[in-house]
Amino acid sequence: MDKKVTHALILLCLQLFACFYQSKGDALHEIKGMFVFGSSLVDNGNNNFLQNSLAKADFLPYGIDFPLGPTGRFTNGKNVVDLLGEMLMLPCLIPTFSDPSTKGIRVVHGVNFASGASGILDETGFVANLEEITLPELEKQLGTREIIKNYMFIVGTGGNDYSFNYFLRRGDNNLTLQDFTANLTNSLSLQLKKLYKLGARKFVLMSINPLGCYPMVNALRNGSNCIEALNRAATLFNDGLKWLVDVAKSDMPESNLVFVNSYKIISDSIENPSSRGFRDVNNACCEVVASSQLGGGGVLCKEGGRTCNDRRGHVFFDGLHPTEAVNVEIAIKAFTSKLQTEVYPINVHQLALL
Repeated sequence: MDKKVTHALILLCLQLFACFYQSKGDALHEIKGMFVFGSSLVDNGNNNFLQNSLAKADFLPYGIDFPLGPTGRFTNGKNVVDLLGEMLMLPCLIPTFSDPSTKGIRVVHGVNFASGASGILDETGFVANLEEITLPELEKQLGTREIIKNYMFIVGTGGNDYSFNYFLRRGDNNLTLQDFTANLTNSLSLQLKKLYKLGARKFVLMSINPLGCYPMVNALRNGSNCIEALNRAATLFNDGLKWLVDVAKSDMPESNLVFVNSYKIISDSIENPSSRGFRDVNNACCEVVASSQLGGGGVLCKEGGRTCNDRRGHVFFDGLHPTEAVNVEIAIKAFTSKLQTEVYPINVHQLALL
């Protein structure tokens, strides 16, 4: 039997064991689970099951520090979704939608629809999958859809729309950065409203990270830490995301939204690394596959390639994705911070209590 198939079967058995045998009454303040939408930053392994996808992380060194090994998470260990699930005291890891075994009792604590390399304009299909496939399955298990209001909806998307769309295809794109951003914000707003109509009430919106600081753009930096043009685009989008939080009540009166400013949290780690235990803020921890895109720094780890020993001291694991150590910083601040520059207008813990 193929090693990857064997590993996937072992993974499934361990996840089922965790879900079935841990207490189902421990979730924080009636939060039953999470539904996750977005890109590789919050993908738990959907792309493992997509044959034509080139964005996969189901091999070492990805997962080198994760208890279950390589699972399709684009980091060395846990991602932000895993960590927030732990803080919400959910009994098991959130299963991926594309996994054929994600049905029946496996959907009770939520489903992860995120997919590496996807963008905001791809999310429409994921929302349809929730409505047409997952929610009927959830209703079979729980006898009602009303309970969906007790689930967190995590949305972490938008970065790829800039990195691999707007900036790579500027010759084919007549839109200004402001117009492109407005289109993205409007598209995301429509998708949030669709989720609201399906019963979603608690939303966590993750900001775009500092795009100009990614190792994959190292060749374009000219000695500086980050490329300001890319970071300005991220800031413009993040301002729009925060604006969505402010205006959401008019169209979604029973909703509560939290904006998590991972851009600031990561930027703070880059600007003041030693205070947070980081030593390398510019380079990928793993050996990356060479690429001509955005300066040739490479995005994904080379399968079986070299990995730095000091993973805790690196901000980035590959050319784009943070290490588990950074994900821990983001998750802790998302859950506990009282600073509105980091979480707005409240934190995830406070959202759970509503």
